[in-house]
Amino acid sequence: MLQFGGLALGGQLPYHCAAPINKIISQSLIGSPRTALNMLMPESQIETFDLTEELEFASQLAREAATIVNTFYVGSSEVRYKTDDEPVTEADRSSNQHIVTRIRSMYPADGILSEESKDDLARLEKERVWIIDPMDGTKEFIARNGEFSVMIGLAVKGRPVLGVVQQPASGLLYAGALGHGAILYEDGEIIELQVSDCDTFRNMVMVSSRSHRQQIVDRIRAQLNITRERVSGSVGLKVGLITRQLADVYIHPSPGCKEWDLCAPQALLEAAGGAITDCWGNPLRYNKRDVRAHNGVVVSNGVLHNEVIDAVARICEEFGYNRDDGFW
Repeated sequence: MLQFGGLALGGQLPYHCAAPINKIISQSLIGSPRTALNMLMPESQIETFDLTEELEFASQLAREAATIVNTFYVGSSEVRYKTDDEPVTEADRSSNQHIVTRIRSMYPADGILSEESKDDLARLEKERVWIIDPMDGTKEFIARNGEFSVMIGLAVKGRPVLGVVQQPASGLLYAGALGHGAILYEDGEIIELQVSDCDTFRNMVMVSSRSHRQQIVDRIRAQLNITRERVSGSVGLKVGLITRQLADVYIHPSPGCKEWDLCAPQALLEAAGGAITDCWGNPLRYNKRDVRAHNGVVVSNGVLHNEVIDAVARICEEFGYNRDDGFW
């Protein structure tokens, strides 16, 4: 029986590929799988952290924030606009205030970067930085379709090492960390997470954005011969589908994602064995002055990640983009 934060794990994941599923073995909790980022680093530089306390803290904090968000979800929430296409609600602000206050109290020496807090750049002097999206998927929250999440991530020296994604509407909680593996908490049951080992594009499922449909993504999907697709809001929930073997790849050739959209999902994904890079195969780094992911994002189960990158980079360049300028 797998152990996670002192809890015994049970349950099995659905599996959509023809290849048999490989159960997580105890070794997966000793060191996270060799993701695209790890493969670019010498083995001696891959550190193992004891994040038990932080993982339990972040999981409880995400649940608390989800409770706050749900009070507005079942009631009403004032909507304002930061930009013409970027809404913010009372739920965002209230969730943010609670999360930031609790982190400052628990870890006063750490930096914080949150979508809904002013960034004074003091975090740039910190080795450990909590990167937060108090409610990812505000448009989905407003549409009342349930596809929004609370995301709490921790980056150490620019690398995401812990991620928690909580879906308030369903109560699903995903949690993962370097050296700890990844789990899904659902209806009182704790289920170990591992991405699929699907190794053929025709059997893969692509997860796509509900509110950001792009012609270039359709072109890439056709090039890869991926015929099955799921649609979801929130980057965290998309990655959650990949960790549950309900999808295998997510491609976002756009500068729309920021560090708070990606930190928690990346840590969760890597703890479950997946791979994430930009659209040209470069690793993602965190706690930068410019928080935008100018070169987009590619997420996969890792099996054919290089082949996905080859197709994505080629088609992006056909559309006039390049790795130096990204998707400005």
